[in-house]
Amino acid sequence: MSATPQPRRTGRRAQRVLVAVASLATVGALAAALPADAGQDHAGGGKGGKKRTVDVQLLSFNDFHGNLQPPAGSSGQVTEKQADGTEKKIDAGGAEYLATSLRTARKGHPYSVTAAAGDLIGASPLLSGLFHDEPTVEAMNKLGLDVTSVGNHEFDEGATELARMQNGGCHPKDGCFEKDARGKGKKFAGADYPYLTANVTSEKTGKPLLRPYWVWKHKGVKVGFIGVTLEGTPDIVSADGVKGLKFHDEIETVNKYAKILDKQGVKSIVTLIHEGGVPASQTYNYDCDSPGAGDGISGPITTIAKGITPKVDALVTGHTHNAYVCTIPDPAGKPRMVTSASSFGKLYTDTTLTYDRRTKDIVRTSVRSANHVVSREQAKAPDMTSLISRWDKLAAPVANRPVGYISADVPGRGATTPESPLGDLIADAQLAHAKSLDPEADLALMNPGGIRSDLVHKASGSEGDGVVTYGEAFTVQPFSNTVNLVDLTGAQLVTGLQQQVSGSNQASPKILQVSAGLTYTLDMTRTGADRVVADSIRLNGTAIDPAATYRVAMNSFLAGGGDGFAELGKGTKPLVGADDLKAFGDYLTANSSADEPIAPPKADRITVVK
Repeated sequence: MSATPQPRRTGRRAQRVLVAVASLATVGALAAALPADAGQDHAGGGKGGKKRTVDVQLLSFNDFHGNLQPPAGSSGQVTEKQADGTEKKIDAGGAEYLATSLRTARKGHPYSVTAAAGDLIGASPLLSGLFHDEPTVEAMNKLGLDVTSVGNHEFDEGATELARMQNGGCHPKDGCFEKDARGKGKKFAGADYPYLTANVTSEKTGKPLLRPYWVWKHKGVKVGFIGVTLEGTPDIVSADGVKGLKFHDEIETVNKYAKILDKQGVKSIVTLIHEGGVPASQTYNYDCDSPGAGDGISGPITTIAKGITPKVDALVTGHTHNAYVCTIPDPAGKPRMVTSASSFGKLYTDTTLTYDRRTKDIVRTSVRSANHVVSREQAKAPDMTSLISRWDKLAAPVANRPVGYISADVPGRGATTPESPLGDLIADAQLAHAKSLDPEADLALMNPGGIRSDLVHKASGSEGDGVVTYGEAFTVQPFSNTVNLVDLTGAQLVTGLQQQVSGSNQASPKILQVSAGLTYTLDMTRTGADRVVADSIRLNGTAIDPAATYRVAMNSFLAGGGDGFAELGKGTKPLVGADDLKAFGDYLTANSSADEPIAPPKADRITVVK
């Protein structure tokens, strides 16, 4: 499949020059069951002989997280429901295949726009993360992304770095990663699509950090895009990443800018929101509107969707890494499409928006949408292969270095239980590192969101089966957090464990991964903090003493109270160690060899009652 034709990209850039306010977006793929005239003007004449309505193709995706290469293990699979009711796992994802899928989907659709719902970068594998995600931004430029909202992970390196992603320039510390023809540093060009941050403002100026909205224009058709991220972003990223910023209510912000667009004559509006829901099924192709509209989804996006003004015609969502295509009624009771395309480029969403030239609005009853698998059985996009190869040569000396050996797959992100083998392994590694700093260290806790992948036994390259490379370890822990030691009382430790299932984590529990020796019962038949059975908590077989002091290791994100663990942020006598990736690599090196690979932990430290 050839690259997107140059005239099309030139046209995109010309549109951006004409549009006063721009934004970033990704576009998904259109439903399989499209009418024969999809993408064409419809009958019902207008001025100058133009047809009354025209189909606009909206392609969208979300939560790419720098996965230029196909994700390994369960992270690179989607589940498909078969006609007989059984389920099938399909390998999917990778920039080479995503580019091909989008380019194929656009064929025959003269009105096509591509948008994304955030977290395109951040928490990325080494191929992108090592270079501060410049390779991913370059890939998004090439595959034809038009606009995107900003996700929480776009703030991992702070607002200044996010602005560099938009505007270009070499990294302030690491400089330029490539050289030009004259042997000088090749300047990073930045994104040629707009990032939208309508609900993120500067504390000093009160103005949006980046553009709040962007208008796509083509042959008289105008569609406005408003981009927002989840209001709770400060609770799930490091404090330094959001310093000097305010995050505002998603509903109020979208409604504010929908009015502004409406006054400008833009009646067709799509919201790109980095917040999502939890579907009733993990199969990407289930019916989310069964038995009734929106009955197949729960979570924050349902409340948000019901509160966003009817002026908005569709919502492209993300954050939860789930797949769904749902019709959730707007405040006027009118059906409205709400979509999400899983994560890592494994799916894209294809939505048909029928635009009425007379009203300048979307004919809502005609909106159709479906998710499609980014299959690895299709041809690779040659320009993406070239891009990956170019950056891979720069990363190879670091990425391919062996750091350890495993005897079998070690599930992490892909684990189906609250406690994962990889989570236990990381917690053990952090405790070992902590003990090297302070022999009095008692235990370690690891946040589940910091585990970004699995460790897969099968070789990903030429390293051999069972070999864990630095690149693979980086993919698991890409955040560059430090391993911190703090003193907590037994009472604080118990409260911290209870915060896994209470407070901001009550609706969606975040189960901490624990080091060897710490055991307890998690009773999910109870509610709130009582789910953690306090008198079951043991350290090396001894009950936790509320009045005693324990030396606890955790990453700097948790030590700062991140992910809703405010109690863990109250530790005293802090001691800062090495970054968590080094601690993990050192542990694997010290405890495994080619002859004696490390076995996956049994993940039996937490007893779960369902």
